[in-house]
Amino acid sequence: MTGLDKEVSRRITVVIPTYNEAGNIPGLVPKVLSIHEDISVIVVDDNSPDGTGKLADDLVGLSAGRVSVIHREKKAGMGRAYVTGFKRAMEDGADLILQMDADFAHDPSYLPGLIENSGDADVVVGSRYCPGGDLSGLSLPRRLLSRMANAYARTLLGIPIRDVTGGFKCYRRRVFESLDLDRIRSTGFAFQVEILYKCFLRGFRITEFPIVFKDRHSGRSKMSLGIILEGLSLVPRMKKLARSEFAEQSKKNG
Repeated sequence: MTGLDKEVSRRITVVIPTYNEAGNIPGLVPKVLSIHEDISVIVVDDNSPDGTGKLADDLVGLSAGRVSVIHREKKAGMGRAYVTGFKRAMEDGADLILQMDADFAHDPSYLPGLIENSGDADVVVGSRYCPGGDLSGLSLPRRLLSRMANAYARTLLGIPIRDVTGGFKCYRRRVFESLDLDRIRSTGFAFQVEILYKCFLRGFRITEFPIVFKDRHSGRSKMSLGIILEGLSLVPRMKKLARSEFAEQSKKNG
């Protein structure tokens, strides 16, 4: 029995938010499901005008109950999409919950590594910046922008993790039982930083697993300088609000 076989004795759900990913989702979901027969997928679609939601629905009937789709009325931010998916995964009884991009920038072949490392950690971060990680295939300006944004957030918040802005993660169920998901305020890029910071403040064990982050297979990237700058502008306020929330919760818990 492999390490992954031991982990899938528990229920494992992968949450994938989508907006205009018609060129990616029909290929991605089967690859995720092929990792192990006990892994399930929740697609959270923001009413994509390119028909991504319909393509995801088509996968439901071919997956023997392993795929479900949540249709939101409009594009309301990646952060809220993830929160919606996390809540559904909890309702469905998931023990491990993973998050990943829909565009193949996060290679499904890394899922076993993330899952196996959850045996020793509450949160496993697919890291582009720890030894063995990389930003393969991205342009130099995008690589520099990513590194600067990550360094800024990591330094300001004091999180002892090399990659605090990445979106490929695995969480134990107890993480979301502890966090108040409704109090996560970031809806875009800063969501990745906020949720990791709250996990850090609560003392959860966080580890990194090296991944190579690639450019998307199909479609247009939603990331831009404006989106990143907007997200980073929230980090100082995030620090104050998250610490206040943590102090409030600690007081209630005695």
